[in-house]
Amino acid sequence: MRVFGSATTAHLAARTGLQVRLLAWVRAKNRTSGVEEAMGLWTGDDHQTLTIDGAARLYYGAGNVLGINSITMRSGVVVGMQTVTLSPLAPEVAQLIRGYDTRLAPVDLHRAFFDSSTGVLVDVPQRIFRGWIDKVQVRTPEVGGNATVEVTLASNARALTRGLALKKSDESLRVRSPSDGFFRYADVSDAKVWWGEVMAKPPAAPAPAPTTGTGNQGGGGAQDRT
Repeated sequence: MRVFGSATTAHLAARTGLQVRLLAWVRAKNRTSGVEEAMGLWTGDDHQTLTIDGAARLYYGAGNVLGINSITMRSGVVVGMQTVTLSPLAPEVAQLIRGYDTRLAPVDLHRAFFDSSTGVLVDVPQRIFRGWIDKVQVRTPEVGGNATVEVTLASNARALTRGLALKKSDESLRVRSPSDGFFRYADVSDAKVWWGEVMAKPPAAPAPAPTTGTGNQGGGGAQDRT
């Protein structure tokens, strides 16, 4: 069950109206410098700096984030997938998808409540999703349509699907069990293995059986017998 802070709970009980904004914080490697950098995007009308986890974060707005599909809270180890739609015309979005290597880049999604009458932040934004960027797809529209960028996110439950590092090399498996040769060819790209054999080459063909005959044993050709 989602638990709200005391300020948010009091504001919800007052029923004075709320403006809900979505905040996306992405950490990705800059393709030019190779340094990991962070960028914030949100559904607000302008750029704004918000304090989250004790650090000030600048979030770019003004139409950068167009929407997000409904976030479903679930228990267990199911990998949740979310889709965030961005505007490809925004310079910040162009920098994110072209200037950064977003493959498996960490992402945090927060939800912020603002007073609808004053525009003041009600409480500290609450994190509602944590995961990684799974893929980025630029949607080219038909004539007269609007282009969009769809960013698919995978929740941090995906980390539970990774294999242990100790099970990825032949040496590690041999330490655990000397007879375990499952990964003996893991360090090569192509190894030919024949069924039932433990060698990396086919077994030698058996030698042809000797033949017997009644012809000339010492001569160079066959004798004509009538």
